[in-house]
Amino acid sequence: MARVMVGMSGGVDSSVAAAMLQEEGHQVIGVTMRIWNGAGSLKEGVRHGCCGPGEEEDVEDARVVARALGIDFHVLDLRQEYLAEVLDYLRREYVSGRTPNPCVRCNRTVKFGALLRKARDSGIDFDYFATGHYARVEYDRARGRYLLKRARDFGKDQTYFLYALSQEQLGCLLFPLGDYTKEEVRRMASEFGLSVAAKLESQDFIAGGYSLLMGTAPAGPILDRRGEVLGEHRGIPFYTIGQRRGLGISAGGPAYVVAIDRDRNAIVVGGKEDLYQDELTASDLNWIAIEEVSHPIKVSARIRYRHREDEAMVVPLGDGKVRVKFAQPQMAIAPGQSIVFYDGAIVVGGGTIERAGQ
Repeated sequence: MARVMVGMSGGVDSSVAAAMLQEEGHQVIGVTMRIWNGAGSLKEGVRHGCCGPGEEEDVEDARVVARALGIDFHVLDLRQEYLAEVLDYLRREYVSGRTPNPCVRCNRTVKFGALLRKARDSGIDFDYFATGHYARVEYDRARGRYLLKRARDFGKDQTYFLYALSQEQLGCLLFPLGDYTKEEVRRMASEFGLSVAAKLESQDFIAGGYSLLMGTAPAGPILDRRGEVLGEHRGIPFYTIGQRRGLGISAGGPAYVVAIDRDRNAIVVGGKEDLYQDELTASDLNWIAIEEVSHPIKVSARIRYRHREDEAMVVPLGDGKVRVKFAQPQMAIAPGQSIVFYDGAIVVGGGTIERAGQ
């Protein structure tokens, strides 16, 4: 059997993953990342996020589970790596008027990158790294590539956040929960007698909201599509394409953020019909099921985690970019967000949305 290091967040999913691997006979080592700098406090009634106030409680929950399972447990300090790779990236993107995806960035550079390097540098010996993600990895001999595939539980499938992983990273990963539903995992947690069996899931990326990260930003005008001023926004980092709530304006009908103009420090609003586009350009591409795209390919594509997929044609443009043409117009295509391409259950690859339209 193998030596498997399990990334333990203190939640039910990663705890069950560790218990399952131990039951299968593997030598399991638990590891938890320390990534929050300790600033701020968790407001009463606010659920823990995967980052932010409340981290110490999650670390302790992971420690308790590891102790109950009788496995070695380590807490590794990745605060500097997380600041440089995720938090600074988030600030840059939001200030530029884009909508970043912190989970994709964290998975690629920290959770499946810096954490593994730091663990080995710390003397932790392991053959595989496992997490509680709902996804599957398989090796396809015909393609000579590791494939990332959807979880059995489509409602919990997390492949959207994992599309940026490399073949090297996928080759050492185990996702024990990929063939189970959330309900089955909860039941297993109770059967294993885990203290976190009834623990609620993390609700947001940063518990308590992004204001803990962004602080303040200069106010500016809210404009309609004709350029008339309708009100004042509190800083472009706090808005995203498609946003309707919190605008504080009267526009004679429902108003949505349809554009963010960094040069003018302006938010542009319009009607819901103004949010629809059937084309986008993407860059920073990562291909999993294929080596590269040399000709147009047909896929199903998702522009946000909770967005419905739609048929699309991916056309290579050169310079590491592709044009994506959808069969149907998509609502609220946001620059900075991830677009992920699927072929049935298989993740073909994905990239970062640069702009909507032609």
